[in-house]
Amino acid sequence: MARHRNTEVLAQTYYHSVASLFRDKTEFAKQVYQHMDMLWDLFHVRPTTFEITEVIYSNEIAARAGELGFLAAYTEGVPRILGDRSPNRIYLCSGMPTLLRNTHLSDEIAYRYGGALADRHDPAETLEVEAYADKVTAIADPVISVFKDFETYGEHFGAETGILDFLRALPDALAERGVATTLPRRVIADHQPEDVLSIPEPISWADREKDLSAWAGNAMQLAAIAAVERAEVYADDLDLWRNLQISDHFYYMAMKDGGCGEVHALFAHQQPEEAFETYMEAIAAFTEQGVATKHDKEAARALRALPPGLAFHFRTPGGGNGHMAYDLDSFATLIREVPPESVRYHQARGDFARWLREAVGDGEVAARIEGLDNPAGIAERLDEAREILWSRLS
Repeated sequence: MARHRNTEVLAQTYYHSVASLFRDKTEFAKQVYQHMDMLWDLFHVRPTTFEITEVIYSNEIAARAGELGFLAAYTEGVPRILGDRSPNRIYLCSGMPTLLRNTHLSDEIAYRYGGALADRHDPAETLEVEAYADKVTAIADPVISVFKDFETYGEHFGAETGILDFLRALPDALAERGVATTLPRRVIADHQPEDVLSIPEPISWADREKDLSAWAGNAMQLAAIAAVERAEVYADDLDLWRNLQISDHFYYMAMKDGGCGEVHALFAHQQPEEAFETYMEAIAAFTEQGVATKHDKEAARALRALPPGLAFHFRTPGGGNGHMAYDLDSFATLIREVPPESVRYHQARGDFARWLREAVGDGEVAARIEGLDNPAGIAERLDEAREILWSRLS
């Protein structure tokens, strides 16, 4: 396929990871280069078009793609970003020529077959080649991008659904109507961007929201992403750490209802809360193992991730408030976010110092905050301690 004249290989993150969501984008760039090196080793191609995990995109990512040397990038044609403009044109986003996936025409293929999603879609509505080619032909715009997961063909929908026959027949049906099929690099060479696209907040192709909520839409997902980013310092085994960044881990933690929730449940192997606990157990084990490799084991132990059983659960006299800290960093962050009465409740009982001594294993940090009753003062002391500990690991 890679050698075929009608194939263009796109670059991505090697591990299909959420590294683009990290505060520090260094790891993201490393994984893109790793993927490009692999494509060269296997196929002797150097991609010029970029498509990030789950077509996540923003002004920042577009600028970074330019810095990495790409000539074009793909993302989703999200209506709230486009307004009354068409997705079937080339736009310039932070200087990067950007191609947009035509959501409707792409999803027509994704949802008009039987297979794994047959319980939600009537197989009798299977898409016909002629009707689809007519829809494409009716569009007067210059560039139409139909973009699908490769796993759509044969995995989500087996040959018995007719999807492979559809693919065989489609090029001829389009050609008969005067519609040419082409490659991203040729589109960029033949067409100029027609307008500027601004995407201040990241978009994606996932769910109805077309944002990051499939992977970073609730407190569990955000805690897990922060935990794996912080775990880099413990990564004696980079491959294992990078496998912990795969987007599916966080997809399984999504808590959505309706049709989007059904799709998440279809692929998830656990309920969201169970998936989160399993993941945090893995991160805790990974960082615990990494403590032994660090020159300052005391600092490494104090900053490691904790398993769910040792997490700090914030409460008020009336009960829990849903906030949990899985390491010293998230604990310091939550001190500023939970209700002040929760902080005072725990501090009066000595809960914070006890947890820092017994679970985190750092009596010096515990001593720093004892006797304080101001949440801001506690957070400031914790930040000072964290800064010292992290400097000892650098």
